[in-house]
Amino acid sequence: MTKHRWKPNVTVAAVIEKDGRFMLVEEETSAGLMLNTPAGHLDPGESPAEGCAREALEETAHRFTPTALLGVYMARARSASQDVTYMRFAFCGELGEREPGRALDHGIVRTLWMTPEEIRASAARHRSPLLLQCVEDYLAGRRHPLSLVQVDPSVHG
Repeated sequence: MTKHRWKPNVTVAAVIEKDGRFMLVEEETSAGLMLNTPAGHLDPGESPAEGCAREALEETAHRFTPTALLGVYMARARSASQDVTYMRFAFCGELGEREPGRALDHGIVRTLWMTPEEIRASAARHRSPLLLQCVEDYLAGRRHPLSLVQVDPSVHG
């Protein structure tokens, strides 16, 4: 008898705030245009912080340097065709310069800056139920040192 081993999908997300507004991406999905923080799947050979910096660059064309871990979050997406659990490592940090000429990742329509009130009011368009929780945790001042996530050298080798 073969058992299926359950494995969550590991994702990383950048919560980027400037002057009271948060940078979000608007992306094409099967459910239409949705909003999310710059986020995506962790790739082999990278730490969660490295993956977050890469995803932010791919989705916003801006360099991003994680400076703190906001938290680790889990959510489950169920439909008739799938049942997927996501484990998200969310980081806040410093937004760097935009890379001139860099195209946004496939499916990303644009970046936009929204206030917390606008984010709360647009909940029906959130791609992830974790978007608002991450923003609220940021606003509540939650910050954990990057060293909280230990990465063994074998990950990179």
